[in-house]
Amino acid sequence: MVLAVIIKLKSFWEECRRVLRVTKKPARLELITIVKVSGIGIALIGLIGFALSMVNRLVFQ
Repeated sequence: MVLAVIIKLKSFWEECRRVLRVTKKPARLELITIVKVSGIGIALIGLIGFALSMVNRLVFQ
């Protein structure tokens, strides 16, 4: 039982190390692009929610 837990932890640790080796820090331009796209997505979802809320208030009140 204990040996199985140790084997699972070792496997998890090796997988974490592999992922950290593969990943890299994004360049400044790439980071700025990611932030812009994420912001636009959040704003669009907020606008859609706001529009649906307003339609709901107009129709059902």
